[in-house]
This record gives sequence, C-alpha cells and structure tokens, in this order.
Amino acid sequence: MEPLARTAPPPAGVRVWLLAARPGTLTAAVVPVLVGTAVAAAYGGFRALPALAALLTAMCIQIGTNFANDFHDFQRGADTHDRVGPRRVTQSGLVAPRTVRAAALGTFGVALVIGIYLAVVGGWPILITGLASIAAGWAYTGGPWPFGYHGLGDLFVFVFFGLVALAGTTYVQLHAVPPAAWVAAVPVGALATAILVVNNLRDIATDARAGKRTLAVRLGPDATRVEYVVLLVLAFAAPFALLPFARPWVLLPLASFPLAAGPLRLVFRGQGAELNAALGATARLHLAYGALLALGLVL
Repeated sequence: MEPLARTAPPPAGVRVWLLAARPGTLTAAVVPVLVGTAVAAAYGGFRALPALAALLTAMCIQIGTNFANDFHDFQRGADTHDRVGPRRVTQSGLVAPRTVRAAALGTFGVALVIGIYLAVVGGWPILITGLASIAAGWAYTGGPWPFGYHGLGDLFVFVFFGLVALAGTTYVQLHAVPPAAWVAAVPVGALATAILVVNNLRDIATDARAGKRTLAVRLGPDATRVEYVVLLVLAFAAPFALLPFARPWVLLPLASFPLAAGPLRLVFRGQGAELNAALGATARLHLAYGALLALGLVL
C-alpha cells in the first residue's frame, strides 16, 4: 500500500479529472432531480432556481462520491492492477492520493454551499437531507465502517438516488411530497440500483479477493443476475401504480423497454470487462426512462 506522502505525480489535466469524476455515472444524479421537478410541475409548484440548485447539488454529491471512492478503494487495497472497470486515477498513479481526497472534500463542500440556499428555501428537512446525503457519499467506501464494503451499497443507492433525491427535489419546490413523488421514486431508485448491480457483478472476483463484501459478492453471480431482473421488473411495473395520481401519459416510460434487452442479455452472458458495455447501457436506460417519466408526469 502506498502512503499518502508518496512522491506526487505531475499535475493532472482536465481529461484525468474527467476520468476521476466519471461523468457517465451522472445520470444517477440527474434523473431523480428531473423526475422530482416534473412531479412538482404537475402539482403547479415548479420553481426554476431551486430545481437548478437541486441539480447542481446532486451532481456535486455524485462527483464527490466518485472522488472519495477512487481514494478510499485505493487506500483499502480494493483497486489493484487486476481491476476490470474504468481506470481509477489514484490506483494508476495519475493523481496523488492527497489530491484526490482534497478534491472529494472540496466537491462535497461546494454541494454544502449550494445546499445552504436549498435549506433556506426548503427549511430544516432539506438541511438534514443534504447533510445525510453528503455523509453517505463519504461513508460509502470511507470511514470506520464503509457500508459499500458490507453489502449495503444497493440499499444506499435505492434510498439516496431514488427516495431521498426525488422527494427532496419535489419538496424544495412544492413544500410537500405528494404520493406521486414516492411512487415515481421507486423506478428511479430501482434503475439507479441496477447500474450498481452491474458494476458489482463485474467486480465480484476482484472485490472478493480484496475483502470488499458487496451484496454481489455475498449473493454470488447467479443471484445477482436475478436481482438485476427484479429491479427491471419493478421499474417497468411502477408506471401502472402511478395511474391513480396522473394521466395515462405516465405510461410513457414503457417505451424505453427495448433499451433493456441489450444490457439484460449482457448481464446473463457476460462477465468481467464484458459487463462494462452493460453498465453504460443500463445508465442510458435509466436516463431514457427518467426523461419519459418526467414527460409523462407533466403532460
């Protein structure tokens, strides 16, 4: 294990920081804000500035979490040369560990500053929600008991990238969370969790060797594939549960179903690096589904 005080690499450029930020994961931050804003609009409560602030805060928390994961996984020995996922900047020596840690804390700090405005607009529930989200982003792989290492990552993603982010976005604009928001949060959280499931399925072998006991490691590959299917079924059943609260347009997300075929096939047939394509395809499914759900809510 390399200490924090190792010789620093040359200053990182924009491309390196984009690699560390992992922009492909930002759909997990964008979609709940988009759908939460659509719920607020459907109930006549759309407010542009709080919606924009919620989006920026969610993106900062996601990027900060990516930086923190890059740093903590390296420190804990979970990232090795056997890694089959996207390149990590700390493990590969592109950025010094101290710098990556500082970037994570700085990005969370930006989220906190924007969150102060949201707390002024939305009150103490938004303050508590924001602080909990930042703490969870750091504790996913950091702290004395990182829950991503103890099989709780899937629950974390469903709660924070589904229920918390969507309901919080709605609340900060509408000052209420109608039933439609809670129902809409279920498919949004399910598909965000499906992205993590593919990620962890891909990394089962390397995570197990590193002592990272993700839910996929605990369940094994076959049960993890079943989990992926269950999450997709939950997502595509949810629009029907929204019908009592919205117009039939809310069934529009069903049009994204063909986008599920490719990643589903890869999840059942692929392994290791082959699943990187399924990861990207699931993120695109999440974005398409979220956009159609948001449209269906406001029509």
